[in-house]
Amino acid sequence: MQLRKSERKLAKIKMALQGSAGSGKTYSSLLIAKGLTNDNLSKVAIIDTENGSADLYAHLGGYNVLSLQPPFTPEKYVEAIEVCEKANIEVIIIDSMSHCWEYLLDFHSKMAGNSFTNWAKIKPLEKVFLNKILQSPIHIIATMRTKQDYVLQQKDGKYVPEKVGLKSISRDGTDYEFTLVFDVDIKHFASSSKDRTGLFMGKPEFIINGSTGRKILDWCNNGTSLDEVRELITACNDIEALRQLYNQYYSMKDLDEDFKLQKETIQSKKQLLNPQNISSNGVNTSHPQ
Repeated sequence: MQLRKSERKLAKIKMALQGSAGSGKTYSSLLIAKGLTNDNLSKVAIIDTENGSADLYAHLGGYNVLSLQPPFTPEKYVEAIEVCEKANIEVIIIDSMSHCWEYLLDFHSKMAGNSFTNWAKIKPLEKVFLNKILQSPIHIIATMRTKQDYVLQQKDGKYVPEKVGLKSISRDGTDYEFTLVFDVDIKHFASSSKDRTGLFMGKPEFIINGSTGRKILDWCNNGTSLDEVRELITACNDIEALRQLYNQYYSMKDLDEDFKLQKETIQSKKQLLNPQNISSNGVNTSHPQ
């Protein structure tokens, strides 16, 4: 048993930009990356699936481009991220993440057998890619294209589709995996739909520029102490929240035991609250013998 000083760890931002075609996701991502690298775009790489659109902004500086060709499998994205990591890249822009989801949808549609059962085979493929993003030791900005979303509303006894806004072309809930998510409209104005940094949530719409990236970099460099993260771990009441926290602080290996213990605590509480586990006089009465 040994006392130690709390220490601060630097964070790596994992963020997403979502918007329709022409909203400026690639350009905005490069401006953020410029701020994250203190104007050194040679430390930035774009994983390009948009038919060479990454080269359109070469005038900004000498950033790197890694072009992917169809099919856009999760394995290709993972391999591309690893190439960037080995090259000591500081910021990766994945442009775009939506192509991977479209590949998985197409792959699923061609599988024989039960459609619902087949999803159990698809989800692990996407999960490997997403975990690679969240656990990478460098900054990552992912872009996602959006499309018009609809819901069925009952009118005059009939169900008719009604527009309810835009939805990213990705698995439902993907945006919640990121620390920061910007929604960018066709006029290039951005707003945050999710923000764990506290820098942009509730603020007016704005145009993304280099200072946006510098603000995020300052937040990352402020770090988070191990004791602060331990408090967050203890406050987790469900496994999903604990998993998201683990992905956010994956690099803090000293906390592995804390995550493990909290997981066991959550599972134990769940068992105690489950009526099937309630017994009378030491005899389990939930199931007849």
